Amino acid sequence: MRISRRHLAKLLGGAMLLTAVLPAQAAPRTDLVLGMTTEPAGLDPTVAAPVTIGQVTWQNVYEGLVRIDRDGKVQPQLAESWTVSPDGLTYTFKLRSGVSFHDGEAFDSAAAKFTLDRARGEASVNPQKPFFAVIDSVDAPDAGTLTLRLKRPASNLLYWLCWPAAVMVPPKAADTIKTTPVGTGPFRFESWSKGDRVVLKKNADYWDKAGAAALDQVTFRFIGDPQAQLAAVQSGDVDAFPLFAAPELFTTLQSDKRFTTEVGKTEMKVVAGMNGAKKPFSDPRVRQALMMAIDRNVLIEGAYSGFGTAIGSHYTPNDPGYQDLTSVYPYDPEKAKALLAEAGYDGTLAFTIKAPQMPYATRSAEIMQAMFAEVGVNMTIEPTEFPARWVADVFSGKNFDMTIVAHAEPMDVAIYSRPNYYFGYTNPAVDTAISQAEQATSEEDRLKAYGEVQSILAKDVPGLYLFVLPKLAVWNANLEGFWTNEPIPSNDLTEVRWTQ
Repeated sequence: MRISRRHLAKLLGGAMLLTAVLPAQAAPRTDLVLGMTTEPAGLDPTVAAPVTIGQVTWQNVYEGLVRIDRDGKVQPQLAESWTVSPDGLTYTFKLRSGVSFHDGEAFDSAAAKFTLDRARGEASVNPQKPFFAVIDSVDAPDAGTLTLRLKRPASNLLYWLCWPAAVMVPPKAADTIKTTPVGTGPFRFESWSKGDRVVLKKNADYWDKAGAAALDQVTFRFIGDPQAQLAAVQSGDVDAFPLFAAPELFTTLQSDKRFTTEVGKTEMKVVAGMNGAKKPFSDPRVRQALMMAIDRNVLIEGAYSGFGTAIGSHYTPNDPGYQDLTSVYPYDPEKAKALLAEAGYDGTLAFTIKAPQMPYATRSAEIMQAMFAEVGVNMTIEPTEFPARWVADVFSGKNFDMTIVAHAEPMDVAIYSRPNYYFGYTNPAVDTAISQAEQATSEEDRLKAYGEVQSILAKDVPGLYLFVLPKLAVWNANLEGFWTNEPIPSNDLTEVRWTQ
């Protein structure tokens, strides 16, 4: 059939009209709303311990000389390379050039020296100050070179320098970054509405052009209630919850194709710490009996819907040299009763647990309360606001009998050799083994020493070792770039992007 010019014009006109009516494909979003259970009390990880600070700021606002990647490996960052002397006492870092803090102040060896001297100084309140005590001197011979001289070998030094507590801070703004953080990272601080949200904006002047963020804006929303978390995700008010706090609701999201869900690994060791500086917990028999009164598998099922891995020491299965020591004091209520009676507490032991108001802690405390009652122990639960009240009463004030919290820092077993740590625990054998591990010149000797530490802690029970929290993560199915596992507490958003 022959088509006339007039007919052809009508057909083409209709096609053009149809094209005009169809919407153009929208460009991917460049903003993100990320949910967190707990709001940080401040935004400077170099002056306070709660991991929530790093979960907002580490790798987003602040960066370090080196960093931990998603596989838990040490990688260069503001230091592009380094050398270590044969005796392990001198570390020389070559720093990147052309890097500036968000306020325009140059990052150079003087700024790095200021940061490390601030962290290790007499007036330091750095949460990991003992890590920096091994540094004898910090020298900045030129703008691009930083030299650390150590008092003794420290096989973990580079790893410690990856932590949020070791991020580089601007000398001129150091006193104000607790509320208005300034770093060198791919995002700049925009605003903080206390009790609600923190907003970050893309750093257009970021030094690593190849690693620039795909997102233009990130909003951290703080939502403590588990049902509210679920509602926020399902409604789209929140795009991602990398640490979803309601395991009993997680299966609801797993079956919803609108979302990606992941069960990843973390370093978050749930430990019921006891005040070993006073009775009854100064008696190891009491600590051991309480450990035998707990059925870890039942606890994990009740407190976290079966998600989690039982532990017998302050170590996770992710850590090199891990030993499964849950059989040292397995669940045995009859032996627990007998040991308590031997220690002089035949149905008379009573104490209070200060439980942070976080779902895993509250649920675990309630289950422990029931288990302890079965062996004649009366434990009262005192809800404690976290982090501010818990830090003031427990961590700093040491005004507690028992508490429960997830120790989130990786490979942090050295806390048991700190003289003033909140457990009030001292053991020269632990101190010796930790020192040997940190000064070991071979990986074999290092892991052997850490194995000894694990064994001592499992037998001595300065804390009730319960389970490792999993990383229950959920995000919009059109997002990619999140970390499945959490080798260090963080929400590194540098690779996160919308696919459509």
